[in-house]
Amino acid sequence: MVNLWDRRADLVRTFSGGMRRRLEIARGLLHSPRVLFLDEPTIGLDPQTRASIWAYLGELHKRENITVFLTTHYMDEAENCDRIAIINEGRIVALDTPEALKAAVGKDRVQISTDDDTAAIEALKSVFGLQAQRAEEGLIFAVAEGAAFVPHLFEKLGVAIRSVTVTRPSLDDVFMVHTGRTIRDAESKTAFNPFAARAGR
Repeated sequence: MVNLWDRRADLVRTFSGGMRRRLEIARGLLHSPRVLFLDEPTIGLDPQTRASIWAYLGELHKRENITVFLTTHYMDEAENCDRIAIINEGRIVALDTPEALKAAVGKDRVQISTDDDTAAIEALKSVFGLQAQRAEEGLIFAVAEGAAFVPHLFEKLGVAIRSVTVTRPSLDDVFMVHTGRTIRDAESKTAFNPFAARAGR
């Protein structure tokens, strides 16, 4: 399952980082556990191996009725889970299914890059009543019907806009709503995993 059969006679100290990670996962599955705890199980793995391991974990969960509890910062992995807990500063601030968490956000995410982000934040608040958050790529805020809102933004903001991106609610948006920052910003400032995801009964 973890593609290490050809290296079965080799010393573990000769394995690469990704190979050691795959070996750790295999060791955790040897005794057919009823509950499996995994801390960022696919970090450092190539996309093909990640997909293979997730397919196997999904099969185990269904066939053997194993509950899988994991921490991850990969959004696509969190999407696979039955329930997600968002952790902020050591506390669980949200807990629900991926779809329910995204539905609760309800609005589109608009990301803009401007010539003056400080002035844009003030204009968004005073003109539109919107609270924007600073992010690595510029400013982010939530609004209903994002695509329809963009023309009004260009017309009334009063600050030169370099670029605009509108996206439907995602788990990153959910994280921003509950913590006030994007998951990328959180990773650069904290050592703990922001997402704890659970797949189980």
